[in-house]
Amino acid sequence: MPSRTPDFLPGLALAVAGAIAFSGKAIIVKLSYRYTSDPVTLIMYRMLFALPFFAVMAWWASRGKPPLSRREWAGVAGPGFTGYYLSSFLDFIGLQYITASLERLLVYLNPTMVMLLGWLLYRKPFGRLHIAGMAISYAGVALVFGHEASLAGGNVALGTALVLASTVSYAAYLVYSGHLVQRLGSLRLVGLATSVACICCIVQFLLLRPVESALAVPMELVWLSLLNASLGTAVPVLLVMMAVERVGAATTAQAGMVGPLSTIFLGIWLLGEPFTAWIAAGTLLVLAGIFVFTRQR
Repeated sequence: MPSRTPDFLPGLALAVAGAIAFSGKAIIVKLSYRYTSDPVTLIMYRMLFALPFFAVMAWWASRGKPPLSRREWAGVAGPGFTGYYLSSFLDFIGLQYITASLERLLVYLNPTMVMLLGWLLYRKPFGRLHIAGMAISYAGVALVFGHEASLAGGNVALGTALVLASTVSYAAYLVYSGHLVQRLGSLRLVGLATSVACICCIVQFLLLRPVESALAVPMELVWLSLLNASLGTAVPVLLVMMAVERVGAATTAQAGMVGPLSTIFLGIWLLGEPFTAWIAAGTLLVLAGIFVFTRQR
């Protein structure tokens, strides 16, 4: 269990708030797909609107500090690419095929991904409760996946694989950023890394789509992208990075417990997604598994 430092409760509150804000991202993306079927354009608009937030954040946090070395720039580019660009793009594509509820359950497996990557990269040990918690959590995801696949067909498998890949990418970012944030500070790191991701998404659009196609989208999509860029991207990213700085990557990942619950509620309310006994049972299993997982000292 993490030690109770003076920063623990504020850090935990930041992590919970970030998890709730992040859960709203899936809802906004699903709403946006009612106006477009193109994830490249959709994520470009999101990152185009988010870029000013992160550029200002990077400038503010860099005042009076020495410029980054080449090694530090490489360190910033890595989290920017894997944690924000690649993870977000895979998640956007996956949300075309699965419900927001299943997406959030998959994303909630982050603590197990963090542990596995910690073991692979740093040989951090894990215990029997870790294994038991993982088994329970993955059984819950399998339950919801099986139910959704029986209703929606094979595309659910594709969407699940894409979101799982997104989760692994984001877990790699969490593992690495926990070390880098101590050197650069959360504001500076998140501002620079996400600016890199924003530029990647904009360049990707310019390479794959004609520029004039960006002007042909409905205004509803533009407003949803602006909402996603602010409340669904800039705010939660900042909250999570500040939480990592105070309580560490593992505790920040664990605090995402509220994420699946808030996503299910918002999905029912705003998207009209069904709430069945299968979803309820799978969600309870995932939450119970992560609870058991976090009991391991």
